[in-house]
Amino acid sequence: MHQSENKKDQQHENVFPLIPEGDFYFQKGVEAFQKRNFEGAIKWLRKAIEMAPEDPLYQCQMSVIYTEIGAYHAANQLLTKVLQFSGDDCIDCYYLLANNYAHLGLLNDAKKYANSYLDKDPDGEFKEAAESLIEMVDIDEEDDEWFTDEEDELLIYQETVFYHIEKCEWEKALTLLDEMKTLFPGHPLIKHDYTQALFFSGYQDDAIKMEMELLEEDPNSLNSHINMAIFSYESGNITQYETHIQTLRNVYPLHEQLQLRVAITFARTGLYQEAYDRFRKLAKGTSKNHLSFYKYYSIAAYKLGEPSKALSLWEEGCRRHPDLSKQDGPWG
Repeated sequence: MHQSENKKDQQHENVFPLIPEGDFYFQKGVEAFQKRNFEGAIKWLRKAIEMAPEDPLYQCQMSVIYTEIGAYHAANQLLTKVLQFSGDDCIDCYYLLANNYAHLGLLNDAKKYANSYLDKDPDGEFKEAAESLIEMVDIDEEDDEWFTDEEDELLIYQETVFYHIEKCEWEKALTLLDEMKTLFPGHPLIKHDYTQALFFSGYQDDAIKMEMELLEEDPNSLNSHINMAIFSYESGNITQYETHIQTLRNVYPLHEQLQLRVAITFARTGLYQEAYDRFRKLAKGTSKNHLSFYKYYSIAAYKLGEPSKALSLWEEGCRRHPDLSKQDGPWG
C-alpha cells in the first residue's frame, strides 16, 4: 500500500496543469472575429488582456472589434491607452484612431491622426487609406467653404432645383440644372444633381456614364457614390451597388445636406436600419425643412415594424410639406 501511494504521488508530480496563456485566448478571439461572432471575440480578447494587460497586440485587436460593431469611442480609448504605454512602437494606432474619428464625424481629429501616421511611417501598410481619408476631409472642408460664400442667386437656384427633385419633377429640375451648369460651372453639386435628374427622366445609360466619368475624376466623391448606389440598385446591378453602398456605410459626412443624402440612399435601397439610425441623428437639425426627410424616415420606420412612428412622421411631414400628401405613404 505504501508503494502504491508513492506511485500515485509520482504520477501526480508528473501532471502539469494546462493554463492557457494570453496567446491561446487571443487566437480564439481572432477565430471568433473572423466568423463575425463579435460577442465571442470580445469575451476571448478580454481574457487575453487579463493575462497580459500591456500587450499592445491584444488591445489593438480588441479596438478593431469595437470599430466593427460601431463602438468607436471604446475603440479609441483602447488605442490611446496603447500609445500611452507603447509610444511609437505601435504606429498603426494612429491610423486606427483616424479611421474611428472619421466614423464619428470628427474630421479634424481624423485628419490630425492620419497625418501623424504618415509622418511616422510614410510607407506603412495604411499609407493609401490614410491619404484617402485626408483627401476626403479636404474635399468636405472645400465644400463647406464653397457653401459659406454662396451668392444669393445660386442659393435660389439650388432651393428651386431641390424643390423639384423632392417632388420628382425631373424635367423641370433638368431645365434649371442646364442653366446652372452655364452660370456656375465650378459648383461641385450641379453635375451630380444633373445626372440624378437625367436618370429618373428615363436617360439611365447617359446618367450612369456621366456619373462614372465624374467618379473617375474624383474617386472619393460621396455624391458620386450616392448616385451610383441608387443608379446601380435601380438598374439591378447588385455587385456594383454593393461596392458603392459599402463606401457610404463607412463615412459620416460633416455637412448636414450630405448626411441627409446618405440616409435617403440607404432608405431607397432597402437598408432600413442604417437609414433609420442616420435619420435619428438628423432629427434635431435643419433636415426637417426637407420633404424627403419625412418621406424616407417614415418609410424606414414602417419597414422596421414601427407603424405608429411611421404614421407620426408622415403626418408631421404633411403638415410641414403639404405636397407630401400627394405621394404614396410608407404603407403604400
